[in-house]
Amino acid sequence: MTLSVAQIDRETDKLVDEWLTLPEVASRLELSLGRAKQLLKDHKLLGVRRGSGGPQVPAVFLDGKDVMKGLPGTLTVLQDAGYDDVESLRWLFTPDESLPGSPIQAIRAGRHTEVKRRAQALAF
Repeated sequence: MTLSVAQIDRETDKLVDEWLTLPEVASRLELSLGRAKQLLKDHKLLGVRRGSGGPQVPAVFLDGKDVMKGLPGTLTVLQDAGYDDVESLRWLFTPDESLPGSPIQAIRAGRHTEVKRRAQALAF
């Protein structure tokens, strides 16, 4: 299985506090590496390249042994709105005064429905 992963720019990289490699994601979720790759391929998780090496995933995307509730649906809406992986990552981590905080902070706080509504509006 070939996994196409976008290269991230420095500014977007700085928005994320902690990154996990795909083997770390697999370990935390108690999945095989192949299943972790499938989560990226299915857009249930978002991973990007930072420098050389394999894809990395923001640690905040995981909630214990699960993918954060509301994240996969939000990623799907962003993809449907025409956002690529780097643009989606940037949107999720950029502070929005009207939320308040960033969309990813709102998802973590259980406000994923509001975040999805905002993501849907991006397409129009």
